[in-house]
Amino acid sequence: MRVVLPSRVRLVLYVVFLAAMALFVAACAVQGSRPTVTITGNILTPTPAIEFALHDQLGGTFRLSDQRGKVVLLFFGYTTCPDVCPTTLAEWRQVRAALGKDAERVQFVFVTVDPERDTPMRMQDYLAHFDKDFIGLTGTPDELEAVYEAYKVYHRKVELKDSPLGYLVEHSASTRVVDPRGFQHAPISFGVKPDDVVRNIRQLLKESIS
Repeated sequence: MRVVLPSRVRLVLYVVFLAAMALFVAACAVQGSRPTVTITGNILTPTPAIEFALHDQLGGTFRLSDQRGKVVLLFFGYTTCPDVCPTTLAEWRQVRAALGKDAERVQFVFVTVDPERDTPMRMQDYLAHFDKDFIGLTGTPDELEAVYEAYKVYHRKVELKDSPLGYLVEHSASTRVVDPRGFQHAPISFGVKPDDVVRNIRQLLKESIS
């Protein structure tokens, strides 16, 4: 049996519905001092990026807090990676070129998940094939494990029988993003087009001076 509400009741319910929707939209529009930024289709409220210090490929010390004022892209990989790592670094090279002068405010950082083989010298030679300004980071297993845990990085050694490589390392394929204020945003998924990455970086740079 179909119940037909009186027109006056229907009108009251409709007004209540509109008022509720207006309150919902207003609540969603409220922003704090940390802007919510869309990265590759995902929305994540920025959270303070966890500080760390590791050794770069030139023998210096890289501290995340020293990068304030820049967008930092963090990728976790290794120099003998057969696919994801060289693809990501090649795309970073495109991104850096497309940014033009804005590239001066972006730090591209490659953190090893294979400290056993990735010495600073090896990292230096490897990254030079892509861009001399890319930063490669390594450290002791304990130092690196703390960073992996902080940034929720998956990694697992896979032994290879009858292979000169000895083993491969399964690892996360997304790029972590830290804005100029030191807040971490949604990661950039592997396979996102360089043009989209450039657009997102410029959005973060713009937000940092607004």
